[in-house]
Amino acid sequence: MATKLTQDELKKMVGYKAVDDHVKSGMVVGLGTGSTAYFAVERVGQKLASGELKDIVAIPTSIRTKEQAESLNIPLVTLDTHSRLDVAIDGADLVDPALNLVKGGGGALFREKIVEASADKFIVIVDQSKIVDALGPAFPLPIECLPFCIEHTMRNLEALPAMQGAKAVLRRGSSANNKVDGEEIAISDNNCYLVDMHFDEPIKDPVALADQINKVVGTVEHGLFVGMTTSVIIAGEDGITVKDA
Repeated sequence: MATKLTQDELKKMVGYKAVDDHVKSGMVVGLGTGSTAYFAVERVGQKLASGELKDIVAIPTSIRTKEQAESLNIPLVTLDTHSRLDVAIDGADLVDPALNLVKGGGGALFREKIVEASADKFIVIVDQSKIVDALGPAFPLPIECLPFCIEHTMRNLEALPAMQGAKAVLRRGSSANNKVDGEEIAISDNNCYLVDMHFDEPIKDPVALADQINKVVGTVEHGLFVGMTTSVIIAGEDGITVKDA
């Protein structure tokens, strides 16, 4: 009888496949943040160490990913010196049928978006649990905000027409997850606050909501990644599937 794969084994499968299929020698690569992206970073390090990959430079999307990459001797650069990437690989918290994403459960949404928006290809790696019919209720939408007058900003976010009555919750404890695991306000790598929008019903129009959030003064970036995905690599009990935009 076949043994059911653990979630970490599924994450490793897609992380390794993304690197094997999309990362070639000489590329500039965006390295994502989170428990699935961890395995993609690990794979880049393995293939550099073995000599299978050469002349790679990478741009990490968080301090955590930067530290992991440094421990694997992956050469790092920034967008200041390399404004175009060949490929970025990252996980997601939710993926809808149009391959729109909710990201930012790990608190790195601004750095993830600025890196991934600069990539010629954005490869998303997830396990089957992240695939949903619509964005919204299954996972809160993170928004990175400036600390100044945060309650005012949260009220303005809740009042947006496309928010559909979502409740703004200020993240506390660790910024690396959206669980309440401490009393202090969670601080992002950019010294900002993280507001998680909790929905009772699906987001009807992610594109409109993204546009409306962008116009709220006090917000830095939001976790709606719309129209950015090139391909999604999905690990499930029946193996790996790929969905292309």
